[in-house]
Amino acid sequence: MDTAYKGTNKMIIGIVFGVITFWLFAQAMVNVVPAVQKDLGISLGTLNIAISLSALFSGMFIVAAGGLADKIGRKKIANIGFVLSIIGSLCLVITQGSALLIIGRVIIGLSAACIMPSTIALMKAYFEGAERQRALSYWSIGSWGGSGVASFAGGAIATSLGWRWIFVFSIIFAVAGMFLLKDTPESKQPSTGKFKFDYTGLAIFIVTMIALNVFITYGSDLGWTSPISLGLIAVTIVGLLVFIKVEKSKEIVLIDFAVFKNAPYTGATVSNFLLNAIAGTLVVANTYVQVGRGFSSFQSGMLSLGYLVTVLAMIRVGEKILQKVGAKKPMIWGALITTVGVGLMGLTFLPGFSYTIAVFIGFALFGLGLGIYATPSTDTSVSNAPADKVGEAAGVYKMASSLGSAFGVAISTAAYAAIAATGNLEWAATVGIIVNVIFGVLSIISIMVMVPKDAGKTAKDVKPNLTSKKSTNREPVPE
Repeated sequence: MDTAYKGTNKMIIGIVFGVITFWLFAQAMVNVVPAVQKDLGISLGTLNIAISLSALFSGMFIVAAGGLADKIGRKKIANIGFVLSIIGSLCLVITQGSALLIIGRVIIGLSAACIMPSTIALMKAYFEGAERQRALSYWSIGSWGGSGVASFAGGAIATSLGWRWIFVFSIIFAVAGMFLLKDTPESKQPSTGKFKFDYTGLAIFIVTMIALNVFITYGSDLGWTSPISLGLIAVTIVGLLVFIKVEKSKEIVLIDFAVFKNAPYTGATVSNFLLNAIAGTLVVANTYVQVGRGFSSFQSGMLSLGYLVTVLAMIRVGEKILQKVGAKKPMIWGALITTVGVGLMGLTFLPGFSYTIAVFIGFALFGLGLGIYATPSTDTSVSNAPADKVGEAAGVYKMASSLGSAFGVAISTAAYAAIAATGNLEWAATVGIIVNVIFGVLSIISIMVMVPKDAGKTAKDVKPNLTSKKSTNREPVPE
């Protein structure tokens, strides 16, 4: 690693472009389902499977990609992610049926797995203190705000140019991102001897993640207590136990559990999981206002406009609060404001226009809280990760985001559907929202218990107090 190099705005923009390529591919795809289905002549079931594959492959490989980035080069893995993004997007531009659609979705999942942890690790390597916090704010704008931006941009592009053009723009962003990062020096942990990788751990992890993701995604259709669902849960539990046992017995591991001995890192990761679980609110609220209140999809989309505006506006504010008072307070404030916003959407007893106002304000508070929370949480996880494990730790942190969102959506929609089947849509929406309020409260508790008061208060990197035969806190030596 070039220890003399300092991160630049050019580097930040390139990284943000990389993060946005994923959201253009992932979020915009959800908004153009009817157009894609009509154009390609495929079933809705096939299309839904294709959409879910990106999250599945991203979740399966993000930790492994983060670990590889630490070992063989963070810039190298980021560039592999950019190339995969280009290939995956190209598959969708030229597809005429389901085959290239599915292949493209798989490839983009692998792209996200490469880009997300490696770019966070590059920011850790080449920015320090307040500058690192600023860089991570822009990363959060690309990540937390990117989903909303891509949703609106994707709709506009699809309406004016056609849905395939979304992925032409994704290719343009990826090429630009690679160009902007070309002058960034390589960064990786010092290595001695032959390259080694935990293939056994990865295999066990993949099987476990497939079982878990299939259960979360299709549990409602299969039946939560059906033999298949129970079998998937059994595979997940056994796989997790075997994975932990195997990892603790080896020198070269996929996940070094010593990182979880650091309370701030664990607190940031757990609260990140729980706050992402609140994503179920988006599905429940949008479904209810359309089915129960007669809103069009465009009208329901306008209700959430406040979320997009506030999350983008408040991310830099969260960074400034972090620099003034540390990470713990803005993390708590952000989680609390988000939870209050979610609670407002559960006031389904309100009549007509009053409920519309409550939902609009609720979405605005939802985004405001997440914006305040984003940078302090990300900075806490990054600054408390061992220098030679940043990619791996970032992979676990981002995996928590994906799993939390998947869990939240599955549990919330299951609660909503179960009661909606009785015909009482108001109560169904209220219960579905209450589930998300509980996630928010648990997130606040996890921050209060695990994150120390002085987290993020210094401009310098916090040196974690970790002791493990598999990890050290030494900065990488110059190459």
